[in-house]
Parts: sequence; structure tokens; C-alpha cells
Amino acid sequence: MAPLERRERREQNKMDEFEVLTSRRRPTGLNTNRLLLIGVLAVIAAAIAFSSFFTIDQGYRGVVLRLGAVARIAPPGLGFKVPFIDRVVTIRVQTNSKVYDRMETYSRDQQLAELRMSVTYRLVPEMVDQVYAKYGSEDGLVNRLIDRRVNELTRTVFGTFNAVEAIQMRGSLNQQISDAILEVIDPSIVVIESVQIEDIAFSTAYEQSVEARMMAEVEVQRRGQELEQQRIQAQIVVTEAQGAADGRVAAAKADAEATILAGDAEASAIRAKGEALRDNPQLVALITAENWDGVLPSTMLPGGTVPFISVGE
Repeated sequence: MAPLERRERREQNKMDEFEVLTSRRRPTGLNTNRLLLIGVLAVIAAAIAFSSFFTIDQGYRGVVLRLGAVARIAPPGLGFKVPFIDRVVTIRVQTNSKVYDRMETYSRDQQLAELRMSVTYRLVPEMVDQVYAKYGSEDGLVNRLIDRRVNELTRTVFGTFNAVEAIQMRGSLNQQISDAILEVIDPSIVVIESVQIEDIAFSTAYEQSVEARMMAEVEVQRRGQELEQQRIQAQIVVTEAQGAADGRVAAAKADAEATILAGDAEASAIRAKGEALRDNPQLVALITAENWDGVLPSTMLPGGTVPFISVGE
């Protein structure tokens, strides 16, 4: 019986050791699970805490959505939202440009042109909630509002110009397109800062014909300027000749008037002398006596008389 008791005792000792080992392991497993649970809860709490905050960069605005509905507009900086309920959509309010490349349109004279245009715009910060509500995003506003209006109005205005006018009156064309776009786009939501036509391209054949026509016009203008210079030069020559002729006529008139005046003076003198002789017959004898040198003539005509000697008395 002794060996059997010893065997039972050994088995009992083994069972006791197993219970001891089992009793030691059970608390260790419970502690590990508890730590894991605490760690998971801490991670969840940290995630919830971090998801409650958001930041908005300068030049942007945040549209806070609560269960899908627009709740408010978040300014730049740090913001707070309700986790799992609020969502933030960022919308840019900085100045941006949209380029329209190779926009095809026709002029009034049915010439196909390709335009390159740019539209500079910016969203109104206080109205980004309306932008989101109506268009969903900045790209939605550009595609559904600006693009459609720019394409439509550019073709309409360009169609009122012929090809030559579009090139020569590009500033007026640009201004009319800009005015038309500004008139239909609501500035309370989006501000159009500028509309620029950067390039107008026609077909190669048409551009060559326009270049030839412009060169011909330049040549005509050059010839016209030359003819005008020649006309002015001829007019100068005519004016100088007329002036010389007028000078000669004036000199001749002056000479003629001087001759007439001299003749009138001489006739007046002769007339006065004749009247004096007629009124004073003895004046002739007096003048003759005054001018006689005292020498009698050496030759006498038959029947002649000696001067100053009256033979009748």
C-alpha cells in the first residue's frame, strides 16, 4: 500500500501545482486586456479630440456643414467643429485667372478666328456659403457661370466686328466684351476684375491678304504724301512767281503814275506860262530883253526887224 499512497500523493501534488499555476496566469490575462481596452479608448478619445479642430489657410474660407446643411463660414485660422457631425469644405477667395485658349468664333464678314482670352476673378469671402449652396465649389461656379457667359458673350460681341475692325479696334472690342460679361455676372458673389483678349488669330491666307492690303494702303498713303508735298512745292513756286509779277506790276504802276504826275506838272506849268503871256503881252519882250546878250544879228531876212527897235514910231 505504500507505493500506491506515494503515487496518489504525487498526483495530488501535481494537481495542486497546476491550480497554483492557473491561478497565477488568470490575473495576468485580465490586466493585459484591461490595458488594451484603455489604450484603445485613449486612441479613440485622442482621435475625437483632434477631429474637433481644423485650420483654414489665409486666402481661403471654410464652409461648415452640419449633417450636410450649411451651418456657417469659418474664417482663416483655428476652428472647432462637432466630431462626426460637422464637415468643413475649403473654398479659395484669392484672385484667380481662367484662360480660354483657341476659342473659335466668326467675325461679321464670316472670317473664322481663334481667340486667346483670360478672365481674372475672385470670390466674395462673405458669400462662399452661397457659392457652395448653388455651385458646390469654385470649379462648379467657373464651369456653370463664368465659362458659359464668357463663351456666349464673346462670340456675340465679336460677331459685330469685321476682321479688319477686330484687329484695328482691338481695344474697343476688348472693352465691349468686358462690359457685356460684367453686366450679367452678379458681383455680390464673384467679382470679375479684368477681361483680356491676349491674341486674335485668323487663317494664314486671310492674314496674308490683310498684310498685302495694309501694305497697299501704306503705299497709297506714301504716294499721297508725296503728291501733297509736290502740290505744296508747286504752290510755293506759283506764289513766289505771283509775288514777283505783282512786284513788277507795282513798279510799273509806280513809274506810270510818276510819269503822269510829271506830265501833269509840266502841262500845268506850260498852261500857267501861256496864260501869263496871254494876259501880259509885254512880258515876252521883257523876257527876251532879259535873255539878250547885246549882239545884233549879223544876218537879216528881208522884211525883218531888229529886235527891241520899233521902227513904227
